[in-house]
Amino acid sequence: MDRMPRILELALVCIALALVSVPMVLTALVTRAAIGRPILFGQIRCGKDKHPFEIKKFRTMTDARDGDGNLLPDAARQTPVTRLMRRSRLDETPQLLAILAGQMALVGPRPLLPETIDRQGALGAQRCAVRPGLTGWAQISGNTALAADEKLALDLWYIAHRTVWLDLRILLGTVAVLAFGERCHDGRLAQARAWLGARQEATGT
Repeated sequence: MDRMPRILELALVCIALALVSVPMVLTALVTRAAIGRPILFGQIRCGKDKHPFEIKKFRTMTDARDGDGNLLPDAARQTPVTRLMRRSRLDETPQLLAILAGQMALVGPRPLLPETIDRQGALGAQRCAVRPGLTGWAQISGNTALAADEKLALDLWYIAHRTVWLDLRILLGTVAVLAFGERCHDGRLAQARAWLGARQEATGT
């Protein structure tokens, strides 16, 4: 089976929503108190086949600016509580609703900005062959410690090798990352790079 059945995905999303409904309400209240309105942040990202859609997150950064009116660096615009929200991924929970709507999947490459996909050229288009995910192979293999080209190799490897069992492994790995933190998996990255290099050599792309 090369993908998670939609009925299983919907069942898992409903379970997840039941589990995080109270934390989502608390996160909304904390966001309102710590940062103010609007509570949600929206941004256009590329979906399946590069179709644009709006991704939603709880806001985790203020609009603090320097004396010249420029936004301060991201780290300077976060508060201790919003840093915790990002660490626990609670800021991403509104995207569960995008999965219900069919715009995203539980597992898949993370949705990127259209200009980022365009810069990736043909590989970026291939990355958009599936619905973007709430979590993915790159996210449990190093995530923030990885360079963009490393994430791309991992994402493309996932698309070529995805099965329902791999998806379930990624979901379990995501729980482990939330519990114990991120760590790089050099073996996975080496495997993905070797596979992508061999494929490009064979196809001339």
